[in-house]
Amino acid sequence: MQSSRPPAEIGMPLHEVDTPALLVDLDAFERNLQRLAQHAAHAGVALRPHAKTHKSPAIALQQIASGAVGVCCQKVSEAAAMVDGGVGDVLISNEIVGRQKIARLAALAHRARIAVCVDDRENVAALSEAAQAEKVTLDVLVEIDVGANRCGVSPGEPALELARHITGAAGLRFRGLQAYHGSAQHLRSGEQRRAAIDGAVLRARQTRDLLHHHGIQCRVISGAGTGTYPLEAASGVYNELQAGSYLFMDASYARNRSDDGSPFAEFQHSLFVYTTVMSRAAEQRAVVDAGMKALSVDSGLPTVWGIEAAEYVGASDEHGTLNLATAARSIRLGDQLRLVPGHCDPTVNLHDWYVGIRGDRVETLWPITARGPGF
Repeated sequence: MQSSRPPAEIGMPLHEVDTPALLVDLDAFERNLQRLAQHAAHAGVALRPHAKTHKSPAIALQQIASGAVGVCCQKVSEAAAMVDGGVGDVLISNEIVGRQKIARLAALAHRARIAVCVDDRENVAALSEAAQAEKVTLDVLVEIDVGANRCGVSPGEPALELARHITGAAGLRFRGLQAYHGSAQHLRSGEQRRAAIDGAVLRARQTRDLLHHHGIQCRVISGAGTGTYPLEAASGVYNELQAGSYLFMDASYARNRSDDGSPFAEFQHSLFVYTTVMSRAAEQRAVVDAGMKALSVDSGLPTVWGIEAAEYVGASDEHGTLNLATAARSIRLGDQLRLVPGHCDPTVNLHDWYVGIRGDRVETLWPITARGPGF
């Protein structure tokens, strides 16, 4: 449910923004937005960015205006929020199981082009039944396990068998393969990421060729993420990119390294948790008002933006503890700091609003309408 009061007003100076708040540096955000759009266009592949990162139709529409063909979602609730916000093409890059969820999914196809992934024949049957009941057609991708060991049938014959089943199911249209290697995104060295994606490309290519050999057209091979998208884009196999975190970046992605060992710096940090120092009771310690209810720590603690001598060392429900080296002890009670979250996606999920800033002034407010646990 949307909060009744955003933490800022348009035109407000940054120092008046209430905390904790989710800030978007619009200059960095717009550079990131255009950089990936241009890369996809130059590579000749489609861009379908993942809305699970931002959970906001206001952002999705900007991505589409910059060249994206649509967005990905992980849940029916996210897809519904995107469609309600004006997005006309959504791939749920996940399996949807359960009668109520599938019924809502099929109903969305009256208002937008909807695609979904499968890795089980029973799920295909349930989707077919719902599509027929709604008198709609759902696009379906077979998800193959290309190394993440999560969802997905094995490449090759199991994928062929499932694709054949889809082509014979009323209300469904086989569209292609979902071949996302999520765990490759945060392999720290460029060499590790390249090796992982080489394996994914091989599995996807062999499965595509097997489908074609049996007369099944594979229009889309979709996958890739922020950590590996140049590899999929150059593969000659993938023709749709699903990167999401590129818009914002986070402290975890900042730990990735490029092929030459330099920091992974293709995109800039644009997402911050804005926080206020609420205690300076000890000389070497400051406490801020952004803890686990304001940012996610599943991929590591946040970093303090622009102050290397201040280290975020602990999060509790409503508090974040900073250790201060001598150079940072001038931080005072009431000072406002920016934190780079360890993982942008679940951090966004904790907030109702983005506060878009340009320089030191609030320029826009975007509601996060797809937040929450969803269904």
